[in-house]
Amino acid sequence: MDRYCVFGNPIAHSKSPEIHAAFAAQTGQQLSYEKRLAPLDGFAQAVQDFIAEGGKGANVTLPFKLEAHALADALTVRAQAAGAVNTLLFGADGIVGDNTDGAGLVADITRNAGVPLAGKRVLLLGAGGAARGAVLPILEHRPSAMVIANRTVANAEALVQQFSALAGTGVLSASAFEALQGSFDIVINATSASLNAALPPIPATVFHQGTLALDMMYGKEPTVFMQFAAEHGATVRDGLGMLVEQAAEAFQGWRGVRPETSALLVQMRSKL
Repeated sequence: MDRYCVFGNPIAHSKSPEIHAAFAAQTGQQLSYEKRLAPLDGFAQAVQDFIAEGGKGANVTLPFKLEAHALADALTVRAQAAGAVNTLLFGADGIVGDNTDGAGLVADITRNAGVPLAGKRVLLLGAGGAARGAVLPILEHRPSAMVIANRTVANAEALVQQFSALAGTGVLSASAFEALQGSFDIVINATSASLNAALPPIPATVFHQGTLALDMMYGKEPTVFMQFAAEHGATVRDGLGMLVEQAAEAFQGWRGVRPETSALLVQMRSKL
């Protein structure tokens, strides 16, 4: 039986084994999937040990996504763009690193929420690893405008510079949170503020009636960002769908088949 796992530290909270077991059952794939606690100073060795045991691939969560990027012998285009890796494929050519986070976000917006990105004004809050992984997949859907806002504007400007050639003239720009002007069709919170029940200092005017506001964090209750957005007319969504969709992207990379996600998403929502 082919073996897969997720590496992290901590890792006990991970829902990946439950998700991939459901995908395997649905698609008739014979595989096992486990959690692996990697030492903070021993990620590379933990990966090599798993490969030696016959592992075929792995997911990578905090705090090892940058180390996984460095460890890979080859990177997919989206992993290169993201500068981080959350999915590893082990094969004859060594370790291939991929990043499925941004693709999972886009799939959740376009498929599950039913909101197209093409021709829309998109606001991305944050310029860290989570935001970086989202830029390329969003731009591939050709929004009319995309603003990256961050507390440290220089970090947002660096992302704009990295992706401006792909975006086309005038599509991509950077801003401070407080300096944001106008409203947006889609607002994505890729900051870590929700972990601390905090809110990026954005004006309420970024939302209009019908804006889709998505927080990459998820939980039983709406985040502070989601509450704020809803109070100002937005339709809100958390990051659970992104979690399931990025897993489906990884599963497809490993097994060559993309599982259906809607039923699993409903099931996982009921367990929160």
